[in-house]
Amino acid sequence: MKNTFVISCPIDCYSGYSARSRDLVKAIIDLDRYDVKILPQRWGSTPWGFIEDNPEWEFLRKHIIHNVTEQPDIWAQVTIPSEFQPIGKYNIGFTAGIESTVCAPDWIEGLNKMDVTFVSSNHSKKVFETVGFDKKDEKTGQLIGKISLQKPVEVLFEGVNIDTYRPLKDTERSSINLSDMKESFAFLHCGMWLPGDIGEDRKNIGMLIKVFYETFKNRTKKPALLLKVNQGTSSYMGREAILKKIEAIKKTVRAKNLPNVYLLNGDLTDTEMNELYNHPKVKAMVSLTRGEGFGRPLLEFTTSQKPLLTTNWSGQTDFLDPQMTSLIGGELTHVHPSAANKWLLKEGQWMRVDYPQAGAHMRDMFEKYKPYKEKAKRQAYKSRTEFSWEAMRDQLGERFESLIPEIAKQVKLKLPKLKKIELPKLKKV
Repeated sequence: MKNTFVISCPIDCYSGYSARSRDLVKAIIDLDRYDVKILPQRWGSTPWGFIEDNPEWEFLRKHIIHNVTEQPDIWAQVTIPSEFQPIGKYNIGFTAGIESTVCAPDWIEGLNKMDVTFVSSNHSKKVFETVGFDKKDEKTGQLIGKISLQKPVEVLFEGVNIDTYRPLKDTERSSINLSDMKESFAFLHCGMWLPGDIGEDRKNIGMLIKVFYETFKNRTKKPALLLKVNQGTSSYMGREAILKKIEAIKKTVRAKNLPNVYLLNGDLTDTEMNELYNHPKVKAMVSLTRGEGFGRPLLEFTTSQKPLLTTNWSGQTDFLDPQMTSLIGGELTHVHPSAANKWLLKEGQWMRVDYPQAGAHMRDMFEKYKPYKEKAKRQAYKSRTEFSWEAMRDQLGERFESLIPEIAKQVKLKLPKLKKIELPKLKKV
């Protein structure tokens, strides 16, 4: 009899954590060692209904449950560490990790509740293992101890599905309609426009737009910038809010002639995302991100064999080779209060890229594309061989085999039916 493996995760949402959840669940099922059950959870305000939109994931439905009635042998959660709760006989946490140099104290406390936690990058592992906090009495404020990591943290990269994310064949055409884009060369950026002032949001989308404008202003021949961006939902109001932000940035640039920025706002399936990456007008991806737990879209894009320009810091450096991609340097700066929250602390630091260097890279890539394209082919091979979903599944299986103990099943005894025995009647002597 197989051990029960219950995993609580945002299996049916549109988000990076949700994509990670589906890949993990598929891998655990594929190992064929456990009786796998999925307890679906929401992920913030991200849309629901991914499985219905993507029939290839329909097989997950038969594993879905809506509550846990008895203690599972193995319990796993895909979420932020502060939400970890040990419910099983053995407890596993999966989290992308942290995008800065500091995490909240309750994240460390959450990690210590689990038997082991898997993070997506060496960057996150290092942060969790090195941070420490004073623990104070809530009533008196007196120091009563230290908060530091006590349980193991393992790195498990987010593997890319190489059957889905790949260059299109000559007989295949992208279904993505970019007919309104007159330019034949577009830099693509994918991400969520998170809270923060211009240049202070984590994905750094506002500053990317400004650098793009400044780099290619007043030029006769210029590329486009295509933004596959939302604010958590793909609503009309969210789209209008993003357009207002872009217009405000545009007004800060003094020029008679500015390059075009296009907004692609809406949910796309995995197949459609690959078609976007491979669209003939999309020539490269650019991200001036301040920090990534892993950087999943960056890995996906590399399989297209097209150049990538991004920040040389945090999670993405695990899979991006500086000899095959364009990595931009910079300096660590404190998280701005406008971007800080209860998980992303203003005491932490993240990367502020060298903006002139970023602009110079974009200009050179636009003008001298061929050598960048050749390097991108080598990165694509690395991504498909070393960071595939299959490679992730195999690594997960090895880690499970060495970490998860043999869990004894509680045997339910079936007693035989007892016959009623009539005692002899006592006789009076």
